[in-house]
Amino acid sequence: MHLKRWITGLVVLPFLIFIIIKGGVLFSAFIGLLALMGFWEYTRVVFSDNRETARSLIVLVGYLSIPAIMWAAHFHVVGLMFHIITLYFIVTALLSVLLYKKNRLVYEISKKTVLGVVYIPVLFSYLVLIRDGEQMEGAYWMFLTLAIVFAGDIGALYAGTFFGKHKLNPAVSPKKTIEGSLGGIAVNIIIGICIKLLLLPELSWGISFLFFISLGIMGQMGDLFESGLKRVAGIKDSGGIFPGHGGILDRADATLFAAPVAYLFKVYLF
Repeated sequence: MHLKRWITGLVVLPFLIFIIIKGGVLFSAFIGLLALMGFWEYTRVVFSDNRETARSLIVLVGYLSIPAIMWAAHFHVVGLMFHIITLYFIVTALLSVLLYKKNRLVYEISKKTVLGVVYIPVLFSYLVLIRDGEQMEGAYWMFLTLAIVFAGDIGALYAGTFFGKHKLNPAVSPKKTIEGSLGGIAVNIIIGICIKLLLLPELSWGISFLFFISLGIMGQMGDLFESGLKRVAGIKDSGGIFPGHGGILDRADATLFAAPVAYLFKVYLF
């Protein structure tokens, strides 16, 4: 399993670096595609007991919101993003009222779909905001953010494998341990220091350490949240596109929770 993870990572890494460096429309389109695929995986997870539900009109409206959210993020119109989300919520609420007579589960479908839109495209859109067009500073921030999150994931995996004894949250994820969590945070800090010195040496050290730890904690929260979704659905992986990793959500779960924090630090704290 670990060998597959490393092979997949090494194959995907050059492509990911290229996309980040190019930025602009290519990067935004790539993130939009990931959001669409991630939303599809999400609907398969939360509607695993009834796959027909995943093709309902309300879910379709959720899909239609994704390009609009990514378009607003690409042009860095943050206010418009929230207007789009508000409009999407109103349309979904209206459809729930209209369709309730035919399908008494429509409100349950709406709740899960609205959560999915916030969880997948909205959180993915923060990566577009961080990259911010074609400026190389945005690329440096992307490298810093992803390196911290990915390295922390690896650190937690191996620290938990070799030293894990105390369960972190067995009800949600039985294999995760406190030792693995602490090991992940330690690696977050180490890799954060290295990338900061290499790409963004001008950043304040005090806030940088807070940034590294915050990203590590939020990344682990994202991992646990997705694990909880899968546990409720009774499935192991959200998909199988990445051998050794699983699906889009299995690979991006930590990044989705870390991205908004990274954006807030980039814009308001540094």
